[in-house]
Amino acid sequence: MSPSLSVVSELPRSEALSHRVRRLQVEARGLAREHIAALVAALHEVEVLAGEIADGGEAYPAGVREISRRLAEELETKVATIEAITSRN
Repeated sequence: MSPSLSVVSELPRSEALSHRVRRLQVEARGLAREHIAALVAALHEVEVLAGEIADGGEAYPAGVREISRRLAEELETKVATIEAITSRN
């Protein structure tokens, strides 16, 4: 025999709703910071990879090397901008 279930109309409130909202907002901001940090780390990886291809010599087509060089330069600036914005918040 399975245990019987009952409907609970109200969950116990261990904290005021306004405190819960603030706590969840703080948690959401923390998760957003983690997500941004993951983005920055991924962009750094792409920057390194693009730099390696840009400096890869004749094994890579000239157009790919040029795009990779520009991408590496742009990513450096974009990452710096993201870091500056997040440091202000």
